[in-house]
Amino acid sequence: MEPLTTAQKELYDYLVDYINENQYSPSIRQMMTAMKLRSPAPIQSRLERLRNKGYIDWNEGKARTIRILHREKLGVPILGAIAAGGLVEPFIEEKEKLDLSSLFKRSNCFALRVVGDSMIEDLIAEGDIAIMRSLAKGEELKEGEIVAARVEGVGTTLKRFYQNEDRVTLKASNPKYDPIQVKADRVQIQGILLGVWRAYQPAYQSPIQS
Repeated sequence: MEPLTTAQKELYDYLVDYINENQYSPSIRQMMTAMKLRSPAPIQSRLERLRNKGYIDWNEGKARTIRILHREKLGVPILGAIAAGGLVEPFIEEKEKLDLSSLFKRSNCFALRVVGDSMIEDLIAEGDIAIMRSLAKGEELKEGEIVAARVEGVGTTLKRFYQNEDRVTLKASNPKYDPIQVKADRVQIQGILLGVWRAYQPAYQSPIQS
């Protein structure tokens, strides 16, 4: 695409950041404030240039409909597969990117540090960070979902959720732990598991060579 002037790129970068964060475009007045301009004319001119150069587009006659075209993919590049058994041929071209930025911008997401080994058979270990999301209003849980549940008089735990009428079972993924069985009105579901993040920790360290 045709390169942008400094002023056009400043507005374009602002639009990208704003739309990524809010999922809709800013108003002309907001753009004027961000660009430190007192008149809408320079903003409208830059928008037209960005559109003509193929960087953005919008729906005529509708406010806040600017969209970014040919959006650059963000995130960590996924360059292929790596075997933990035999060998595989590596990819030499980037195919996609692992973009977690949208996850962490969601207002209904939060993280919990895992303590204990009750979910070890689901590959969730002590010290892992569990990425959770809050339930939407009126949302019903599916049987077997992994949830953060607060049990009245007991505390908060990460377990698989099951319900039979007015009884809830919170089941561990480790046979050495008994299921927690309580009345449904004693359980508050605080979130549903989205994923797990784990920092790499070497199992051993090589001796220091003198």
